Amino acid sequence: MLGDSWTHLMARPFVRPLIGTWVRPNHLTTLRLLSGLAACACFALGTQAGMGWGGALWLVSAFLDRADGELARLGDMTSPAGHIYDYLADNAVNALFFVSIGIGLRTSWLGNWAIAIGLLDGAALFLCNVFSEWLEQRSPANTRAYSGKWGFDPDDALYLMGPLAWLGWLMPVLVGAAFGTTFMMTLTGVRLLRLRRLPVKE
Repeated sequence: MLGDSWTHLMARPFVRPLIGTWVRPNHLTTLRLLSGLAACACFALGTQAGMGWGGALWLVSAFLDRADGELARLGDMTSPAGHIYDYLADNAVNALFFVSIGIGLRTSWLGNWAIAIGLLDGAALFLCNVFSEWLEQRSPANTRAYSGKWGFDPDDALYLMGPLAWLGWLMPVLVGAAFGTTFMMTLTGVRLLRLRRLPVKE
């Protein structure tokens, strides 16, 4: 099923010309992974230049996160292996984002606590995504753990991280995520426990 968020709609005109070519969704997923890791490496520097380049690369990576899935659906190239690869790449990049900005902010007034908070944020987000996947597997078909509104998905908030990096506002993001991601991880875990006795859908 095609995505219906604004970011999915934005990706479609760019991926349609790729249908029928040698480009496959996994190629875009690999680019998403590499650009995301490069962005994280820049954020970890903690410099103004690092934040600038990191923010730009992060936006590219976030866009490719939408583009690979849209290419797979529009070109009828979906596969279980492709889904797993996309899932692992997304989880790794999104979790490392918080770890990297924690490292980058180690020279701020937070000191080494920034690294600890980044690790907490990254672990909580990773577990939240894992719990969400398990929750969807145990729910009726096409059920999402968290649905968006007004054309926005919850993970569309990741697009904001690029501009926030340019503005130098990643510290509030790091500290706020310590509460937000932990809360969402706990909430999703509780929802999952309520379904633990139901069989996984085929």
